Amino acid sequence: MRINGTPIDDPRNPYLIAEIGVNYFDIAEERDIPPLDAAKKMVTEAADAGVDAVKFQSYSADRLASEQSPAYWDTEEESTETQYELFEQYDDFGKAEFEEIATWTEKNHDIDFLSTPFDFEAVDYLEDLVPAYKIASADITNHPLIRHIARKEKPILLSTGASTIGEIDDAVRVIEEETSDPELALLHCILQYPTDPENANLRMIEHLDQVYPEYTVGYSDHVPPDEGMITLLNSIFHGAQIIEKHFTLNKKLEGNDHYHAMDPSDAREFTQNVKKLSETSGMSRKMPISVESESRDHARRSLVAARDIQAGEEITRDHLVIKRPGTGISPTR
Repeated sequence: MRINGTPIDDPRNPYLIAEIGVNYFDIAEERDIPPLDAAKKMVTEAADAGVDAVKFQSYSADRLASEQSPAYWDTEEESTETQYELFEQYDDFGKAEFEEIATWTEKNHDIDFLSTPFDFEAVDYLEDLVPAYKIASADITNHPLIRHIARKEKPILLSTGASTIGEIDDAVRVIEEETSDPELALLHCILQYPTDPENANLRMIEHLDQVYPEYTVGYSDHVPPDEGMITLLNSIFHGAQIIEKHFTLNKKLEGNDHYHAMDPSDAREFTQNVKKLSETSGMSRKMPISVESESRDHARRSLVAARDIQAGEEITRDHLVIKRPGTGISPTR
């Protein structure tokens, strides 16, 4: 698949999405700046850290959750007890604000602007702003929303947290019914906020790749950043070609998605480590390479006379030893 012309086909160079979500509201409050300025600041920091895309969330609390919908996150980190109460704090941005951020991002940075729509209205106003649509894990059974998105004929990133293969099959079928040749990525995800490392189950990425070989696979991560960003690097090892990770400028902020997010330093470390992995991966076919030519000649061995051999004398094994360099008769003979 391609996102905004970028091919997603190199496992050594995954497409990294900084999931800003609605974290800019907390950054705005912390720094006493308008939320729009905070959002732009986060885009700049993410771009400077080397990500390929930034992603926001487009929703309205009234259209997303009932007033008594219970929390499903760690309430010691985020104390809000209902989903409606939490979402209502962060749903001030609409079409105008996202248009401004998308236009500003395109003008100032060489990265993609994405946002997850949670209702039909958001799908429609994002159509001219995003090169691809992200569908949240929680909406994998929301077939009307998935169908509406698929009809836009854009690449789709579908998170699969807490889903059975049957539920993923059904969602994929809805997408395939609306477009003959969908550009689709299935993202492994665990719906635990934050996700304990032992619950990451990154080998599920391999399973998705086996079941859906015609589609791209990736990983949407909720594990708190570790030293060296090993969890994200491990997801590449298991085949993730798209990686989505929550992003913040202050991991110590209370609430919402800061406590399991990466910051610019984490993102920069990850992109640098990915570059190292790419540099050392090389080609997949086993063969000698040019820098080995001298060693191939001089570190190998040849057949060498163990003593003087007279003309006409029959040569036996006792006449020979095997020594470097390897520029003579090979001991394979």
